Amino acid sequence: MEESWLCQWSVIRSLLAILQWWGFNVTVIVMNKWIFQKLDFKFPLTVSCIHFICSAIGAYIVIKVLKLKPLITVDPEDRWRRIFPMSFVFCINIVLGNVSLRYIPVSFMQTIKSFTPATTVVLQCLVWRKYFDWRIWCSLIPIVGGILLTSATELSFNMFGFCAALFGCLATSTKTILAESLLHGYKFDSINTVYYMAPFATMILAVPAMLLEGNGVIEWLHTHQTLVPSLVIIFSSGVLAFCLNFSIFYVIHSTTAVTFNVAGNLKVAVAVLVSWMIFKNPIPALNAVGCGITLLGCTFYGYVRHLISQQLPGTPRTPRTPRGRMELLPLVNDKLDDKV
Repeated sequence: MEESWLCQWSVIRSLLAILQWWGFNVTVIVMNKWIFQKLDFKFPLTVSCIHFICSAIGAYIVIKVLKLKPLITVDPEDRWRRIFPMSFVFCINIVLGNVSLRYIPVSFMQTIKSFTPATTVVLQCLVWRKYFDWRIWCSLIPIVGGILLTSATELSFNMFGFCAALFGCLATSTKTILAESLLHGYKFDSINTVYYMAPFATMILAVPAMLLEGNGVIEWLHTHQTLVPSLVIIFSSGVLAFCLNFSIFYVIHSTTAVTFNVAGNLKVAVAVLVSWMIFKNPIPALNAVGCGITLLGCTFYGYVRHLISQQLPGTPRTPRTPRGRMELLPLVNDKLDDKV
């Protein structure tokens, strides 16, 4: 009886973790789009900077004040030699995501973001000369095909927004590969990652934001009619961006890798549906089909990764297969690449 109750509680906890992760993620994405489109606050660098400031403060409160998470100690030398390069790429990743949201619909942006597994595999082949199981390459075919179909049929297509989202995928992949080489020896979770990287990212982004968008922000402050409610929305998006990182930490410890992968792809579908209900951006039938193919491809990719990770060490290998089992797997940490 007790085992049955524990099993039910585990299922309920996993479901609650996924739902709160969905809630924070979709809310942050929709709020960012609302800020750019409805509030006419067309300053993605400033929005990203506000998110970093709120995340840095939030991580400090969680670790230092509330002590909900133990602080992972990092040598001062490593902070500049390892954390700073990661923070720079992390900053580029977030900024490109917000820039793409300014120019293209949420549905299109989320679909392009699903291209990250393909960019990661290609980068590792080019940079590290790694070989991958043929099933990994097969799983990338529907991802690439779905994104090509979605891009060709997108009514609100914008080349600048498309390129920003695509380079955002490359930044995410680069961040993942750098994390493997720069952060070895440190077992970072999402909260400690934000604790160390958000202050660096704020420092990196503050000057460009002031130089490129400062005058526009000042003019917006003087001319916007509903200033206080708008500022509340903008800073609330920053608070929710930190809460998203905290929700990722919770969901990682409450679900399995397979469940997380499936839930992550369903989350994209939820974000597309919610954004369509709010912003009413037109989605042609072929566009929806392309998005669906991409999500199915991502699910298949996650399933293949899981199968390969479970491969026994004694399993026969082909001549092109690397000696190390982990070399078969792309270094895509899906669980920590969802920050907005």
